[in-house]
Amino acid sequence: MTHRPRPWARPFLALTVLGPPSLAGLLVTGCAAPDPGPALSPDDTVKAATQLLTDRCLTAQGLTPPRPGRRPGTQAQEEHLSDALFGAGHTELSLRLPTGYSVRAHTDGCLASAQRALYGDQRRWFEVSTVVNNLKPEAAYRKTSLAAVRAGHRTEVADWQRLREHALNRARALLTHQKQQKQQKQQQPIQQQEKETQ
Repeated sequence: MTHRPRPWARPFLALTVLGPPSLAGLLVTGCAAPDPGPALSPDDTVKAATQLLTDRCLTAQGLTPPRPGRRPGTQAQEEHLSDALFGAGHTELSLRLPTGYSVRAHTDGCLASAQRALYGDQRRWFEVSTVVNNLKPEAAYRKTSLAAVRAGHRTEVADWQRLREHALNRARALLTHQKQQKQQKQQQPIQQQEKETQ
């Protein structure tokens, strides 16, 4: 039996979907925009794109994306939302760590779909991110240095960096495109009013 995290324990759901500042978007619309604030970190950029993709996926299924502070639905509604987001049934991905722990994930659900869109290879991302995220516990388990464990997982670390860069580039493009679309929609009523007054 696979344990799914409780809805309130899902850290990425609490993120705000904010795109990085887009000079191209400002040039397309030809107007000044309010200060967008500081640019997102690489981690926050990927998280924001992941949330944008999962929100779109859930909305396409007629579900309301969860947000902090929302009123939970019935148990059946919450389970349906969780299944749609994280996947249901048998977990297709599994990796046993040297520490003895097993990590499992689904290949269905909106989160898996977002990972495929961003990383390109969800299975390899699952494998390498699980290994890289558990280097310190492995070093403690083996009673050796983190550098020695990292050297032993050189291939996984290199693949993690490659896939992470791929996801970051895809996330930036996605968020920039979304921001441009939003700016264009905001400009349409203004342009319509200008036409009507002429």
